[in-house]
Amino acid sequence: MIIKKFSSKTEADAIDIARKELGPDVVIMNVRTIKKKGIFSFFSSPQVEVTVALEEEGEKQPAKPPAMTALEQLAAKQKEIEQKKAESVKASEPVKVQPTPYDDVDSKSNNALEEKLDSIETLIKKRLENEDSKVNEEVKSEPHTEENDQMKLTKLLYNMMIDNEVHEKYANQIIEEAEKANKPNMPVDYFLTNIYQKMILKFGQTSIITPAPKGPKVVYFVGPTGVGKTTTIAKIASKFCLEEKKKVALLTSDTYRIAAAEQLRTYANILEIPCLIIYSPAEIEEAYDRFMDFDYILVDTAGHSHHNEEQKNNTNVVIHALDEKTQPEVYLVLSATTKYKDLTSIADTYKEMTDFKIIFTKLDETTSLGNLLNLKLYTGADLSYVTYGQNVPEDIDRFDPQSTVKQILGG
Repeated sequence: MIIKKFSSKTEADAIDIARKELGPDVVIMNVRTIKKKGIFSFFSSPQVEVTVALEEEGEKQPAKPPAMTALEQLAAKQKEIEQKKAESVKASEPVKVQPTPYDDVDSKSNNALEEKLDSIETLIKKRLENEDSKVNEEVKSEPHTEENDQMKLTKLLYNMMIDNEVHEKYANQIIEEAEKANKPNMPVDYFLTNIYQKMILKFGQTSIITPAPKGPKVVYFVGPTGVGKTTTIAKIASKFCLEEKKKVALLTSDTYRIAAAEQLRTYANILEIPCLIIYSPAEIEEAYDRFMDFDYILVDTAGHSHHNEEQKNNTNVVIHALDEKTQPEVYLVLSATTKYKDLTSIADTYKEMTDFKIIFTKLDETTSLGNLLNLKLYTGADLSYVTYGQNVPEDIDRFDPQSTVKQILGG
């Protein structure tokens, strides 16, 4: 008697493997679901384990005829008897069919086979029950160790990252790097600290707007519609004017939306700073020469779909209008509520134009900050400011990697 176990993703696959190895006559004795072992077992799908039995050649009963099993022979003989009875009734001649030695042999063979199979099934079940009992006892008696605690913590941290919409690729990468850096028998708080530090390092240094070495610092703000570019510019300008006492001029090339230009002009009037509407690259050069004694020139560009080729070309011309006179900076303004797939598409569009730094808005409208890490790792661009409301100038801060990582890991 051959008894063997086979495992695969599904019961059908496991049975196919068993039949390929042992032949089509295997008997399925038990089916159960098992989990892989190891630190990443919770990331893997469960396996189905099938236990099969097969009689070896010396144990098999000779079949009569060879092409039929004992059960098939019995069924055939029974059918023959029933046909004879039907024919005798039809002829009104009672026919008494006596049992033949062949019937007796088949019946005894079938009974012996059934008894043998029942005995084998009982034996297999007892063995499997003993194995399961041993496994359960091992699990129950498994000691409380740092390794077990680390496995639970790893699963918790991974799930927290996924819940906060960190892309699966980056979550696995962080876990794997922390595992490689981990030392044997180290406490779980060391592992947690390792994860925390690696995520902070992946965010890198925050890059904010600083004065130019000479002349005014020109800063362009680009991005899709509806992300809050104009309000963000007003917040930054307010901080420069009110807190740092800097001279700031505002420009807008957004001639598609009159409301946007009027909104920026309103903020400029409150701050008592100049605001100009720009219609061509030549006017940007004139404005730069006009405000040479200012500290900052902040330029609001037209928001547009990153699929609109004409508007993309117009934006590209605007942000490169002063390349021969100065080294402007470009800040891509994005909403934290935007889907990751759309964020990467937008970033790819502007990456074709120039290098940029990233400002995330609307953090108050989402509970998941994973996209901040996703886009940082996708683009390699520095993160700069984050905004979390409409209040000017209060609801803006420089990006803080430490607090963001804490939120992603559940505080």
